[in-house]
Amino acid sequence: MTLVSQLARSRAVAALTSPHGVDHYLSRVNPMWAAHEVRGRVVAVHRETDTPGAPVATLTVQPTATWRGHLAGQYVQVGLDLPGSARRMTRCFSISSAASGAGEEFTLTVRAHAEGQVSKYLVDAEPGQLLHLSQAQGDFTLPVSPATPGIDPLLFITGGSGITPAMSMVRTLLRDGYEGRAGRPVTFLHHARSAEDQIFAEELADIAAADNDVAVHLRHGDAVFNELELRRLVPGFRDTDTWACGPAGMIELVRAAYADSPRLRLELFKPPTTSSGAAEGDLTFAATDRQVANTGASILEQAEEAGLSPVFGCRMGICFSCTTRKSEGTVRNVLSGAESSLPDEDIQICVSAPVGDCVVDL
Repeated sequence: MTLVSQLARSRAVAALTSPHGVDHYLSRVNPMWAAHEVRGRVVAVHRETDTPGAPVATLTVQPTATWRGHLAGQYVQVGLDLPGSARRMTRCFSISSAASGAGEEFTLTVRAHAEGQVSKYLVDAEPGQLLHLSQAQGDFTLPVSPATPGIDPLLFITGGSGITPAMSMVRTLLRDGYEGRAGRPVTFLHHARSAEDQIFAEELADIAAADNDVAVHLRHGDAVFNELELRRLVPGFRDTDTWACGPAGMIELVRAAYADSPRLRLELFKPPTTSSGAAEGDLTFAATDRQVANTGASILEQAEEAGLSPVFGCRMGICFSCTTRKSEGTVRNVLSGAESSLPDEDIQICVSAPVGDCVVDL
């Protein structure tokens, strides 16, 4: 750490720059100067697909020196100050490049969604675009040394944009001296809606053709990786260390095929449907005195249906951007099924659904 960095992080400077903080003033001089916050500048944009309504682009990002690097498979929160928006919008994106070190460039591969303001903006971003970032987060990672011989085979099962964290892992393995013949062959299974919608198509073809013992199997359209297909391609799949990421339907097929195998690691793209039977009671948004009949959907979805605009980020229970105080009632976590009736507790409204009458401070 340089002397300037030490000074910028000192208590004396923090006191002098209160209440805004030193980063507020540093950003006025140069947006890429930071003592604590993490920001990034887009330095290159590569269009991966031009699928109508859902194009995909890879953004190369140069972060500030405060970036601590990432492990293959992790994600990052990306904040954007969109033109015409009164507040910063934050979303989570998996990092698609190989593991990075402190201050090193990384890539984000983003699909534009019809309802996604941030994703659509990023896919059409120009070099120079400033991003507000978190440090890398997430446990969906490869916890073993890529060059260690004698490790069991590895299996990746992905669908759509769920390919990004797995691609980060494979790129890291290949970059860091992976050698399948040392005892750990890799099988990469990926499903896309069509050949035109296939992300990283050329790179996957090159990997499959190279002499590196990585088997790549692509499926498009109605061809899916069900249990029968998994048995054919990877006979011992339930005893193989597996990373699966993709749409909810694909993940449910994979989960059913693996039964209770502890070798399966999952990264859900979206939370499952938030209904668990009859919806009863009323949901009250205390800050607005607005009350709606509980539909069984998540509190975030019901708030938006009621015309409210609560803060949120990933919509998957990962980033905690939507954390809100529940003052009364019971909620169910739609991911785990766990219910809680504690008064005055903080909940993530994107993955919490009311069970009967419920009051939240929105």
